[in-house]
Amino acid sequence: MKPEITFLPRDKYQGYILPISYVSSEYYDVTVTKLEKGFLFQIEKKPLDYPFHYHPETMNYPDRLYLDYLDDAKAYGIIVNDELIGAIETAVETWTNRLRITELWVKEEYRRKGYGKALIEVAKARTIEENYRALVLETQSSNTNAIDFYLSQGFTLIGLDTCSYHNEDIKRKHVRLDFGWFPESKN
Repeated sequence: MKPEITFLPRDKYQGYILPISYVSSEYYDVTVTKLEKGFLFQIEKKPLDYPFHYHPETMNYPDRLYLDYLDDAKAYGIIVNDELIGAIETAVETWTNRLRITELWVKEEYRRKGYGKALIEVAKARTIEENYRALVLETQSSNTNAIDFYLSQGFTLIGLDTCSYHNEDIKRKHVRLDFGWFPESKN
């Protein structure tokens, strides 16, 4: 059964904290090698020595909807029994003509049931309807479930940032990875 997606109005959901969390026993190891005439980037899935835990209560800046600096943000959610169990937020990158997924969350017990895919479809539809050249997002090399999900939804790796969250992201096994989806008409 396809979930019903509801627009989440800014006046009600601005600042709403999404309880994004995950545990991973694998990560995508990022290595950067300087060559004589350039650089070599390698990204390989490997097991962790101990599980990586990401929980909002441990973060200084929890994930929130409708942050003031986002341009033309729109959020959508799935509500079950008056409870928000999944949400996606997109914002416009006017200068690049791209749409960015700024937040995507599905409550743990509702994962792997098509809710994430339904939310991604909302973002893809907005990308096409509003004529953006790409739909982009970021995730972390430690979040292998999210990476595998994005790949299954047609996204491809488009970049990385080895010091986005901390100056030792590679060592911490928590590197920012950027993914993109391109509508067929924009390829």
